[in-house]
Formats: sequence, C-alpha cells, structure tokens
Amino acid sequence: MSIKKMKKEELELMSYKDISFLLIKENGTQNTQELFKQIVSLLELPSSYFESKIGDFYMMLTTDKRFILLENGEWDLRNKHKSDKIAKIEEEEDELETEEYQKPKDNEDEPEDYYDRDDDYDDDTDDDYKDLVIVDEEELDLE
Repeated sequence: MSIKKMKKEELELMSYKDISFLLIKENGTQNTQELFKQIVSLLELPSSYFESKIGDFYMMLTTDKRFILLENGEWDLRNKHKSDKIAKIEEEEDELETEEYQKPKDNEDEPEDYYDRDDDYDDDTDDDYKDLVIVDEEELDLE
C-alpha cells in the first residue's frame, strides 16, 4: 500500500523515521527538508511545527541505521549502498593475526628460559609495603 493512500490515523501511529523509510522507499532519495515537508503535509501539521522541529528530525535520521546521508545531501536507504568499512575492518583483523609474535626455533642462540622470564616484574614492589603495619580493630581508639 502506498503511503499517500494511508489514512492520517494510521500515519499518526507511525514514527517519523518509519514514515521517512516508506517515503524514501517509494520516491527515492530526498533531502532533509523535502522529506520533513512531506511528513508535515501528510500529518497535516502547521508550518511552524516544520520550522521548530526540522533540526530534531535531522538528528533522528542521523541516529537511525536504516538511513545514509549521501554526498549530495540527500537521504537514502542504507541497504541500497555497499560499505567498504566492513571489508577494511576484516582485513585489519587478518593482518593482526598474521603478525603475532612467533618464538624463534631451537637452533637459535637465545637461552631456553628467555621466554619464561617476566620482564615486567618489579622487585621494588615489596619495598613499598615494608613500612605498613597491620592493626586490629581493638587496638584502634574508636571513641
């Protein structure tokens, strides 16, 4: 069913995002103003409403993942466009997996226990606690 043939009562039950989705699906890409003017017209809202809520409508579209803002400033449905970002992320993950540190072979000159050492261990940590004293609650003067 076409959105223009829907009753006003039906449209009032829908969100602006859902109405926008149907309008773009039926009519193709549109800029923010055209899209919101159609919604205001379909819902028979006053023109002052358009002026006061156009910014909110724009923000609503930017946060909905069903829509994509094209370079020419028009909105379209995201499912009509390919995204290179997904492929790039997968490629980066593959590179990280191949760059993992590999232990040298046995015939190299490094000692066997070299990889068992904990280089991050700080021997001075015990010195930080040498002046601490454990006190029982009874020894404390809690009056």
